[in-house]
Amino acid sequence: MMSVSEREDREIAAANASGSTPVVFIHGLWLLPSSWANWADLFKQAGYAPLTPDWPGDPDTVEQARKNPDVLAGKTLKDVADHTTELIDALVKKPVLIGHSTGGLLAQMLAGRGLSAVTVAVDPGVFRGVLPLPVPVLKGVGPFLINPLTRGRAITLTFDQFTYSWANALDEKEAKELYDTFHVAGSGISLVQMGNANLNPWTQAKVDTKNPDRGPLLIIDGEKDHTVPWAIANAAYKRQRRNPAVTEIVKIPNRGHSLTIDHVGARSHRPHSTSSSGSPRRRGPVLLFGRRGPRTGRADSSRCRAASRRGPGEASSRVGKRPLSRVEARGLEPLTPCLQSRCAASCATPPEVPASAGARGHPTIT
Repeated sequence: MMSVSEREDREIAAANASGSTPVVFIHGLWLLPSSWANWADLFKQAGYAPLTPDWPGDPDTVEQARKNPDVLAGKTLKDVADHTTELIDALVKKPVLIGHSTGGLLAQMLAGRGLSAVTVAVDPGVFRGVLPLPVPVLKGVGPFLINPLTRGRAITLTFDQFTYSWANALDEKEAKELYDTFHVAGSGISLVQMGNANLNPWTQAKVDTKNPDRGPLLIIDGEKDHTVPWAIANAAYKRQRRNPAVTEIVKIPNRGHSLTIDHVGARSHRPHSTSSSGSPRRRGPVLLFGRRGPRTGRADSSRCRAASRRGPGEASSRVGKRPLSRVEARGLEPLTPCLQSRCAASCATPPEVPASAGARGHPTIT
């Protein structure tokens, strides 16, 4: 495995030795694998085996990436998908895939190849067939897409661009903190591949949404996301829900594109600036998973059938038009209670309230 780094090789070995379910976290443009650190820690504490693959040639640190941003140029979607496939093929167990932004697109691409046990796409990038192009997207990345030089460049966002596209739901202080801590240049060609996905019939931004081996899929989107507004996430859901496997979508209130790296602050409808014991705020996964990670749930078939008859807007998460079978419900059981998927695993969880009250145990995906 010549293209797999030493760090990735250690994660693969640890995952296989643990016997636990692997969870592969796929980062998107303008971030590095280290952006998943808190998520990986949370899942490890919950008994999973986290892996945070590089895009090929990713520098080890944000500082290195900023000193030499050109090394981040020229990474195509196929390059990253093939690299991540190589890592997945080295795992003994079929993994859970969790991706953010372009990583959410890549997770769906890999799931469409039948490589995922369960997939979670957070604020996922555009693929061919996803048609909406909301004004915030044009304002945020439009200038890059119309510049013919973008394909060969590594694109760095200014702080103002980052604030508008990523941190618009945050105050300026936290936006600056995230920009200084996480932001690096991103591959221009990957951005262009998503931007022209519906214009280029040979685009690499394609997802096989019909593969019956895709497995359960959950799409998550921030209500205030300017990079992947709800119209885009919902259009992806409408394409994916035709798959015979479980497909769900959930909107996280008052959150923007930074929801995987920001902390749960006063802007959330249920604040978590500190715990009852006075412990400091934690980032990203606390809002979606609670402080103790995934918990076991059992699907309530009558409630799932009722939810499947709801129309758009009647709940913050939705499933397909048919009732969930027990086998299908079990597919999402380890993850969706923690991700506000109330009908696949924990139907008792109120759809509007993130599961932040703590969690118990976790089943193994087989």
